[in-house]
Amino acid sequence: MSVDEAILWERLARSRRAPLEPSWLEESYSSSLSADLRQALCEKLGSLAAHGWPIIQRLIQQHGEQKELMLAAGLCHQREARDWLLQRLDEPSQLDDDHLCVLQALSCWGADVPESVLLTCLRHPGLQHRLTGLQLISFRAHSLTDQQLLALCSDLLDDCRDPLVISTIRVLQRRDGEAISDRLAALCQNNSEVIAGAAFRALGCIATPTSQRLLVELSESLDDPGRRELAQRQLSQQFRN
Repeated sequence: MSVDEAILWERLARSRRAPLEPSWLEESYSSSLSADLRQALCEKLGSLAAHGWPIIQRLIQQHGEQKELMLAAGLCHQREARDWLLQRLDEPSQLDDDHLCVLQALSCWGADVPESVLLTCLRHPGLQHRLTGLQLISFRAHSLTDQQLLALCSDLLDDCRDPLVISTIRVLQRRDGEAISDRLAALCQNNSEVIAGAAFRALGCIATPTSQRLLVELSESLDDPGRRELAQRQLSQQFRN
């Protein structure tokens, strides 16, 4: 770390006691700084909301569409910034990372992002694209029925990558509908051990008569003794609570 970067980090660390001036953030940013420091400066810029967006625009004009500046455009939560990001999404790019960066910046807008952006994420085979789509789903889950939520999550639950499936389970377990409990119970049977474990815990968290009935059925019908034990453990914890 250079001496200059150490000074910048120290000033950022004192920002709660001594708020940063927008002009200082603009003057301090440079594309030659370390990635972590650029990210920290841009997060501060994004938190400035309407005061930060003009600075972010000027820095983009000066340094180009750096990833951290794109994310700051999302964090500032200005409609003009959102519309600008949507325009970037429509522009052809040779780099898939550029496309992902715009999607991640738009994810800060949550339910205000058009459904077409959500579907773009979900239909992309890349893990990070799908995780971004899942983040967008979580923002709008309150406005979806159980069936709509399950339809959006269907391909994610069928994905071969455990981290994505587990993250999807965590979104579903916030709901207590019968259809969601049924889908989680299905994951307890034929998927990997880590996915099954997450699904068992989700049923335990839901703690409705339906989820309890499903856990009883799983504890009695599964061939794998380890999984039967997981079902029984979730049941015993519910009754103990």
